[in-house]
Amino acid sequence: MTQDHLDTTIFGEPPPQEPSRRRRRQRERRRGGRRLVTLVIAVALVGVATVTAFTVLRPLVSSLVGGGSEAEDFPGPGSGEVVVTVKQSDSGEAIATALRDAGVVKTRSAYLEASAADPELSAKIQPGTYTLKKEMKASEAFGFLANPDNRTVARAVIPEGLWVSEIIPRLSKATTIPVADYEAALKDPEALGLPSAADGKVEGWLFPSAYEFDKDVPAAEQLRQMIAMTIKELEKAGVQPDDYERILTVASIVEGEVNGEGDRAKVAQVIENRLNDPNGPTVGMLQMDSTVHYAVQKRGRAGTTSEQRNSDSPYNTYKVKGLPPGPINNPGAASIEAAANPEEGPWFFFVAVNPDTGETKFATTAAEHQRNVEEFNQWCRENRDRC
Repeated sequence: MTQDHLDTTIFGEPPPQEPSRRRRRQRERRRGGRRLVTLVIAVALVGVATVTAFTVLRPLVSSLVGGGSEAEDFPGPGSGEVVVTVKQSDSGEAIATALRDAGVVKTRSAYLEASAADPELSAKIQPGTYTLKKEMKASEAFGFLANPDNRTVARAVIPEGLWVSEIIPRLSKATTIPVADYEAALKDPEALGLPSAADGKVEGWLFPSAYEFDKDVPAAEQLRQMIAMTIKELEKAGVQPDDYERILTVASIVEGEVNGEGDRAKVAQVIENRLNDPNGPTVGMLQMDSTVHYAVQKRGRAGTTSEQRNSDSPYNTYKVKGLPPGPINNPGAASIEAAANPEEGPWFFFVAVNPDTGETKFATTAAEHQRNVEEFNQWCRENRDRC
């Protein structure tokens, strides 16, 4: 019988032996390793789920916000041609939508990102028509719009003092809209916003300026904008609505008579002095050549002939007292301001002694005026083809 067997027989089963410290550490390391592997696997699964969810949901989110990121941009440079119109009131959002809908950029946000990267350049984009390519890179489309050389716009320049009969052909030429469309629009003055005091006559109400009309703006809307500009200038000059027509009529005569900017308010005062004194040197008549030019619808010569001054037209202020029936042209802002605020003075006469330079002399008496007229006659003798 061995010693082990003897011990077992005498004392029973030996107690379990305590594991060594090294074995305990080994078992703990194995358990820790299993926990780490489990954690790594869990993190990996979460990562896969996140990527999958982003990939699946991203198109939906992009469609909801109206765009995407740089990844949803065309590589460019694009091909073909497509015309896009930027309107006066268009925001960056509106431009982005128009470009996307026209197939120029792939997403709205691709354009908006390019625009936001350069706010100063973005602010330089002007209304007009642009011919771009389809499937352009958004940054390149943005740069194209920001370059004014790429802009096409119908620009109509209307100088001060033109008659309506001269303005309409200019508008038609600039916009390619037929003259007949403008003439048709003029038949409905109320729709154009023409004040009732004008009695349906648009002469005087088409404000002279440089206009840039979008290609889809109809003739009636163009005329409406011009009339609105005239009303704005009347308001700016402090004119009350009841006086609109009268002030415009005076302003149109000032416009037709004056070349020098500094003389407008003085000419306006001459008009008022003659109107306010029916017993004065002109017995209440304006005696303005510009009104006679309008009556006979002829331009190009200084002064008027005896035959023209004998016209029975109500616009012939050599025969008819008071103001003519309405404006004789379409005056600008300076003449409107002068008519609304004349320069106080006693003058009853004036004459442009040199129509080339616009030099104008004013007088209180007929004798003084006659001396000034002689200077004008001398100019006419030297320029016979222009008098």
